[in-house]
Amino acid sequence: MSFYKQTLLLSLIFFLFGKTSSFSQTKEASPNIVLILVDDLGLMDLGAYGGEANTPNIDKLVKEGTMFTNYHTSPFCAPSRAMLLTGYDSHLTGVPNLPLFIPPEQENQIGYEGILNDTTKTVATYLKEKGYRTYITGKWHLGHTPTTLASKRGFDRTYILDASGADNYEHRPYLPTQSKPPWFEDGKAIELPDNFYSSRNLVDKMVEFMEEEPQKEKPFFSYLAFQAIHMPVQVPKTYSEKYKSIYQNGWDQIRINRFKKAKELGLVPPSTTLSKYIESYPSWDSFSPEEQKMKANAMAVNAGMIEAMDFHIGRYMDYLEQNDLMENTIFIITSDNGPEGSDPVQVRGMNTWMDWVGYHRDEARLGEKGYFGFIGPQFASAAASPHSHFKFYAGEGGMRVPLIISGTNLPIAQQKKAFSFVTDITPTILNLAGINVNPSSFMGKSLVPYLKNDAEQVYTYNEAIGMEVAGNSALFKGDLKLVRNGRPAGDTQWRLYNITTDPSETTDLATSLPNAFQEMKNLYYAYEKDCKVLAMPKSYDLAKEIERKAKVRFLGIAKPYLIGLVILLLFMIGFFVRRRRKRKAV
Repeated sequence: MSFYKQTLLLSLIFFLFGKTSSFSQTKEASPNIVLILVDDLGLMDLGAYGGEANTPNIDKLVKEGTMFTNYHTSPFCAPSRAMLLTGYDSHLTGVPNLPLFIPPEQENQIGYEGILNDTTKTVATYLKEKGYRTYITGKWHLGHTPTTLASKRGFDRTYILDASGADNYEHRPYLPTQSKPPWFEDGKAIELPDNFYSSRNLVDKMVEFMEEEPQKEKPFFSYLAFQAIHMPVQVPKTYSEKYKSIYQNGWDQIRINRFKKAKELGLVPPSTTLSKYIESYPSWDSFSPEEQKMKANAMAVNAGMIEAMDFHIGRYMDYLEQNDLMENTIFIITSDNGPEGSDPVQVRGMNTWMDWVGYHRDEARLGEKGYFGFIGPQFASAAASPHSHFKFYAGEGGMRVPLIISGTNLPIAQQKKAFSFVTDITPTILNLAGINVNPSSFMGKSLVPYLKNDAEQVYTYNEAIGMEVAGNSALFKGDLKLVRNGRPAGDTQWRLYNITTDPSETTDLATSLPNAFQEMKNLYYAYEKDCKVLAMPKSYDLAKEIERKAKVRFLGIAKPYLIGLVILLLFMIGFFVRRRRKRKAV
């Protein structure tokens, strides 16, 4: 059955049977809460934020709610997810980094296990204790040990991927450093169906869980953690074709277009200048027409994947509407970090591995099964425009992402510019659910007073918020941001910016504000001590660490074959030696 026939059939089922479901929530009930986490979505990737992708369903929620323009997260996925779901700094949750990027000096160190520890409580656990039904579908990435599966951390029903990413059509890895991606349903390992497409199936499963729920009168918390738009970017071709012409002129034009649009929409002040292009990356003109086309096509698939995700979010919204649940539901939509800027084919052996396992970059099968799409560092810089850097770096492009809060009894059509942070999400959800918790229980703060215009800021001018992952560091206080970006796109040097007037981080204030610069560094070192941050080796380079682990993985895969080859060669040598001796004896 084709993709569209399946979608049409499911929509028909919703229409015919959706209103007969025994949902009986009252208007006075605690609000339902839908948390949607997009993977690697930049601040301006959504239509409402000025992006090229068509996202009518998310845009509708923006118009009916609040869009935040100064919300920050970690630039790495798993640490962000740990902070999002607990309200604590990632180092205190056991997920300060991805195992893929942890250097040998930090391996097996306490707090650097890479899985959610037992000392932190998830937002789902809090909600479940207060009578909420809790569901998750999608990327978990916080562990699949007996105590770290989502089914053990507060979720009643689960359909999860516990990996940094995976193929969107098939049950297979996207990196040679991975084994087969671990998928689980309700705590048990599963295989994916043959007709799988991530955005569609994750919504299907969420609807299935809600349909099977025996206690439909209870409020629910649904966490939809999409694989979109994590590498490999993949989507049925009909979604991407319309975007092919948009990106054919290259990333410089997209950087400028988004920069202008950011000013028009008020995402940045009128005085903002465009962030500097990272000179170590080749220019658009340095590539052949064929290479340019391949890169532009990958960006078209990226946009199409955003649109497909929005379409399936719309299906879920329709389901809630048909079951009289939409009126009492709050949506929170955000991203785990900025745009993905990796160029995997630059890692030695990657092209060989892709050919070996059957990945392709064929235009005739653009975005379809087997396609390995990625936008690369230059288009990631364009997607992050007008901000600096992208995923894996502490520049604003890696950390400043969209946040939308929309739903029952909340203000509509407003834009909020005050600084907020990923650890604010858990206390915000609990506040919205009417659950009273001690504010000191979390490192983040509830956004509700600010959201409802009862407060002018989330944090006072004197409060400092720190962040570190893989040597990329930031500390925010008032208008200032202290930042250090690691290699290869950074130089590990501390810089100071006023991100209220200079959100693109173009004017370093370290020399002109020496006292503030030193104060910010002292506050950052205090943050490191409080959160048990381990020092990163001075020679650490993210790209080289990936290459090192890929090499280890390649050797691990090849070792049995190499041993077999050596044995075969020894056998053949022995055979010919014996044969020669026999001939001489004759």
